[in-house]
Amino acid sequence: MQLITKRMALAQVVFCQGCCCGHTDRGKPELPAEQLKEIWKVEKLNRTVQLTISGCLGPCDLTNVALVITPEENVWLGGMAGEEVYESIVTWARSCHAEGRVIPLPEVLTPLRFDRFQMKEVLL
Repeated sequence: MQLITKRMALAQVVFCQGCCCGHTDRGKPELPAEQLKEIWKVEKLNRTVQLTISGCLGPCDLTNVALVITPEENVWLGGMAGEEVYESIVTWARSCHAEGRVIPLPEVLTPLRFDRFQMKEVLL
């Protein structure tokens, strides 16, 4: 028998807050986790875009990593910093919630995208 969940979300956003990400005490950019959780709670965004604050997602060299999961793709983002970046995620989640469908991620996030499993040749 296959398990089926009754809690259907359109997408999920997973923010890393592990060994490096969000640790301003280590000189890393802030992850506004509490602010994000409050917005999701007040606006009931979890009904359509699940918010998860996670432990380490790796890769730590790209500090402040996030993963946006949709039925179509997994989008990895790294080097997230600044109000504009996080506000763009919030605005995207609000739009998905309002439209009842996954819309494309904002262009401001394009330079932060990376392929999590692409291997680069290391020259010795």
